Amino acid sequence: MTMAVNPWRLFRFIHSILIPTVAVFSITTLLTWIFILYQPNPGPGNIQRMGWQAWDAVSTISRTEDGVKGSEPTSAPDVPAGDSVDWWNVTTEQKQPDPSTLPLDVWSPLLPHDTGLTEITVEKCMFPASMSYLCEPKTTPEHDAIKGKWVRVNRDLNLESGLWSLHIYYRRSRRLDVDLIQDIVLLPSGEEPTTPGNWHKVSTSLRDGVPRVAALYLWYNLGKTLSNLSSDEKSNLITELDVLFGSDRPWYGFERLEPPTTLEQKGRLESAWLTYRRGVKPVPRAPPLHFSRNGTFKVMQIADLHFSVSQGECRDVPFSPCEHSDNLTRSLMERVLDAEKPDMVVFSGDQLNGQGTSWDPRSVLAKFATAVTDRAIPWAAVFGNHDSENGLTREDQMALIQGMPYSMAMPGPKDIHGVGNYMLKVFSPDASKTHILSLYFLDSGDYSKGVFDWFGFFHPTEYDWIRQDQIDWFLQESATVQPIERPFTPDGASDFGGIWERQADQLAPTGKRLAKPNALMFFHIPLKESYDIAPDVNPDSGLPLDIGIHDIDGRGDAKNSDGFFEKGVAQALESDHSAGSKMKEVKVISNGHCHVTENCRRIKGVWLCFGGGGHVNCFYIDDLVLMHLHSSYSGYGKIGFDRRFRFYEMTDFGETIRTYKRTEKDEILDEMVLAGKGAPPYYG
Repeated sequence: MTMAVNPWRLFRFIHSILIPTVAVFSITTLLTWIFILYQPNPGPGNIQRMGWQAWDAVSTISRTEDGVKGSEPTSAPDVPAGDSVDWWNVTTEQKQPDPSTLPLDVWSPLLPHDTGLTEITVEKCMFPASMSYLCEPKTTPEHDAIKGKWVRVNRDLNLESGLWSLHIYYRRSRRLDVDLIQDIVLLPSGEEPTTPGNWHKVSTSLRDGVPRVAALYLWYNLGKTLSNLSSDEKSNLITELDVLFGSDRPWYGFERLEPPTTLEQKGRLESAWLTYRRGVKPVPRAPPLHFSRNGTFKVMQIADLHFSVSQGECRDVPFSPCEHSDNLTRSLMERVLDAEKPDMVVFSGDQLNGQGTSWDPRSVLAKFATAVTDRAIPWAAVFGNHDSENGLTREDQMALIQGMPYSMAMPGPKDIHGVGNYMLKVFSPDASKTHILSLYFLDSGDYSKGVFDWFGFFHPTEYDWIRQDQIDWFLQESATVQPIERPFTPDGASDFGGIWERQADQLAPTGKRLAKPNALMFFHIPLKESYDIAPDVNPDSGLPLDIGIHDIDGRGDAKNSDGFFEKGVAQALESDHSAGSKMKEVKVISNGHCHVTENCRRIKGVWLCFGGGGHVNCFYIDDLVLMHLHSSYSGYGKIGFDRRFRFYEMTDFGETIRTYKRTEKDEILDEMVLAGKGAPPYYG
C-alpha cells in the first residue's frame, strides 16, 4: 500500500527550512565581509602628496635587485608651515638589517654585523683557490657549535710577495656564554702585548712564505661573554676583518692595524694591511636630490680617474718630478670641489686603471671617491671599459659602490645588458617635491669580441655599445616620467618670504607648456654620432654648434651600434602633443673615454659632450654640478693640455642648462648655454 505525498505539506516544509538557511547564510556572509574581507581604501591622498603641478607618489624606494627606479623623496613627515627645516632634511631612522638574520659563516665585510669574534687563526695553502678547502683550519662539531664555524677572509696576504697563499680565518658566535675578542695587535717575534688581558697568539706568522722578512704575529684578547658586556663594550667589539693593499684608506668604518703585513718596495711591492671594524658604523646616506631654493642644481662629472692600487704614475705632464699621481688627482678634485661646491658628482667610468695596475680592485674602489664622500656630496657612477680588466665583476663592483657613503648608484635591471642602467630624479625644493630634472645612467660596456678574440689569439680591441634591450629600457623609463607645467614655479611662495617671487622675472621661456622635465644622460663610450654627423648650425650666427677640442684621430666610439641615438634618444620627446618642433627630453649626453677630446657638439637638437682627456668636464644646473673628470694625472693626456673638469649648471628650476670647464689653473673655459634662455635656437 502506497502513501500519497501531499505537495502542499512538502512545500511548507521546504519553505520553513529555506528561509532561515538563506537568512543565516546572508548574515554570515555580510559579517565576514565587514570584519574580515573588507579593507577600506584610504584613498591616494594617504600615500601621495599633491602640489598644484604634480601628483607623484612620495615614498622610500628600496634599492631592489632589479634597481628599476631612482631616488625618490623619503616618506618623512611633512614639515609644519613656517618651520626652518627643509623637507629633504626631515629624516627617519635608517633601517638596518636585523643582525640576527645575517649569516655567521659567510665573509662579507660590508654587512652590518654586530656579532663578536671568538677565535682567529692564519693558514697557508699551496693549492689553487679552487682547492682551498684542503687548507681550512681543523675543527670539531663541538667547537663549531660553541665558537662558530671557521670563516675565511677571502684576501690572500701573500698575493704579491709569498711562495704560497696565506689567509686569515675567524669564528663568530651569538652564544651568550662564549668569550669575545675585544682587541687585536700585531707584534714581531719575541714580543708580547703590554696591556693586561687574556691574550692569545696565532701560531702562523702573517709573513709566512715571504723570504728574508721578519715574522709578524697576530695576538687577540678574549674579553667578557656577550651576556656580561655593557652596551658600550658591545659597540666596541671587533666585528669584522679585511685586508687592504696599498697605502690609502680602508673601507668606511674600518681601521688599519699597524704595521703592514707586507712592506712596500717601491716599483716592486705594495704594502698589505690587516684592517678591522669595531661594532657597526652605519654608512651615511644621501638625501633625495633636490634643487636649491633659488632654483639651481650643479653637477660635476669626473671621468677616467684611472686609479691604481699604488699611488699611481704620472702620464703626460709638463712638470717633473711627478709622483703619486692618484694623490695629486685627489688633491685637485678636493680643490675644485671646494671651489665649485657641486650638489652632485658623477663618475663616468674608468674609475680603475686596469692594465695590470688595479690588480686588487677592492682596494682601489675603497679610495676613488673619498674626496667626494668626505664632503657628504651625493654621487653616482657608471662603468668604463677598463673597469672590467681587474678580475672583479661589474656586479660585485656595483655592490661595493652601493655600500659606500652618499652613493646613489644602482645596478639596474638584471635582464638587460650591462650593470648600472638606472635613472635618478631631482626634485623641487618646495613642498610639492615635483620631479623637475631627470638623470639617466647607462652601461656602455667594455669590449666586444671579434672572430680572433673568441679563439683567444688577441685581447679584445673593439669597444662595446649600448644594446637594443637597453634602448627598450630607456624608452620605458622615459615613458614613466610625468609631464609638468613648464617653466616650473614652486608652491608655497608665502612660506619663504618672497624667495619664489624674486625668481619670477628670471624664468624662461615665458610661455607655459605641459612637458617632461629636462634630462641629462651619462655613459662612458661615446656614440658614433659624436664623430660621423655634422653638428647643427646656429641660424643666428651661421656657425656650427661644436665648441671645444675634438680629436677626430683619437675617436673612441664602437664600430657597431644598435642605433641608440635614433631609436632611443631621438624618440623620447618632451611631449607627444607639442606643437611645432619635437623637442627631445634628453638635452645632453655626456661621455668620458676619449681623454684629449673635450668638446660639446649639438646633433639634431641633442648636445653630445666629452669630459676631456687629462681634464674634467662639468655641468652646472641650478646648484647641481655634474662633473666629468678627465682630470686625472694617472690617465693619458697631452703635454700642455691642462687637466680640467666639466660642470653642468641647471638654473630656473631645471629650465636652463649651461656648461663650462674648470682647469687645474682655475681657468673657466667654453662657458655656454645648452638649453633654455640664451641657448641657440632649437633644432627642428
